[in-house]
Amino acid sequence: MIDKLQKIMKIPELRKKILFTLGILFICRVGAHIPLPGINLGALSYFFEQAQNSLFGMFDMFTGGAFKKAAIFALGIMPYISASIIIQLLGSVFPTISKMQRDEDGRRKITQYTRYATVFLAAAQGWGVAKFLVSMNSDKMLVVPNPSMGFYLMTMLTLATGTILLMWLGEQITNKGIGSGISLIITLGILARFPMAVIEEFVQLQNGNREIVVELILWVGMLGAISAVVLLTQAIRKISVHYAKRQVAGRSSANQVSHIPLKLNMAGVMPIIFAQSIMFFPNTFAQFLPEESIAREWIIRLFDYSSYSYMGIYMLVIIFFTYFYTAITFNPDDVANNLKQSGGFIPGIKPGKNTADYIDDVVSKISLPGSIFLGIIAIMPNIVMKIYPAVSYNLAAFFGGTSLIILVGVGLDTLQQIESFLLMHHYDGFLKTGKLKGRR
Repeated sequence: MIDKLQKIMKIPELRKKILFTLGILFICRVGAHIPLPGINLGALSYFFEQAQNSLFGMFDMFTGGAFKKAAIFALGIMPYISASIIIQLLGSVFPTISKMQRDEDGRRKITQYTRYATVFLAAAQGWGVAKFLVSMNSDKMLVVPNPSMGFYLMTMLTLATGTILLMWLGEQITNKGIGSGISLIITLGILARFPMAVIEEFVQLQNGNREIVVELILWVGMLGAISAVVLLTQAIRKISVHYAKRQVAGRSSANQVSHIPLKLNMAGVMPIIFAQSIMFFPNTFAQFLPEESIAREWIIRLFDYSSYSYMGIYMLVIIFFTYFYTAITFNPDDVANNLKQSGGFIPGIKPGKNTADYIDDVVSKISLPGSIFLGIIAIMPNIVMKIYPAVSYNLAAFFGGTSLIILVGVGLDTLQQIESFLLMHHYDGFLKTGKLKGRR
């Protein structure tokens, strides 16, 4: 490993990209610790200690603790992610947007529209955060001592500007650094919680609240979960494709054999994000029902974060959204048409509609085990906290769920880019025996 790091630093271009990326990420972390003016941080911290397993706790995870601190980067990059998802979903509904997504000039316009949508969403969410902070005021604690109109406008403007700055910093990493800038910023926010999780576990051991055997089981289990997510991310189903002989410049080219790689988890982390948003709606709705209502009590018990009913419904929703998101992002007809135009065919399958139906059938079959596996990974933090109630939420979040899938996916993508630089400069790959898919 040390040898590989030395080789990385020997390549001037790669060294410059890595240092540039680290510098930008450092700026992102600084902004996550600069609080908004007019906030009582002590009262705010107490509130989030009570709400870490709620929607606010999940949102705070993506911002690396910036939301809990009411920092200028409290919204993180999530408004940009939301705008990108909305534009992508609109592309599956409106043919005009879908056509723009396939054209270079169209993609440039879509990028511009996404930025405009980000500004709008960030401003709207900034106003919402200001109202949310004011709503936490009580007789005992004032989170916002002076909830004037100036506070609302200042909070909205500051948070929207912070999101726009993060979006610009992410684009700078993508253009001048290494890896995907937006993804790395999200990953950095998730990783920022890991040192605190380690410290909490060390304190538990030091105070004698946990046996060393249990602690070892927890860390071995975490390594196992990471390995499982790597397998889920890298697993593919290959469909063999043959290309007929062709005459090129008076010469006959031999038959070529290739394959279509279909990922076991084509939807990535999106089903978990959608499912988490849906699963928080019932409890939110229950808050508007009378306190002694039977319906309120039933909903809260059914959708309790630690209940088995919650885990079962959560898995079913993830399976549904896996099929849904795969259906709107992967079009078998386009793949079949591209094969037909390039002279390729699947052995035993007629070109055209039959090929599209065959590919769609394969995708449907591999999506079922992929979605079940994704669902199991998603509820792993719940299972860990069910088995070991003393485990902190910060540590349990790294046993699965959104955070672990994002960490693995972004880590593999960044490693592939670094490895490409090493191979291009005639060095061994960063993972010499890793056989990353990107190397083939």
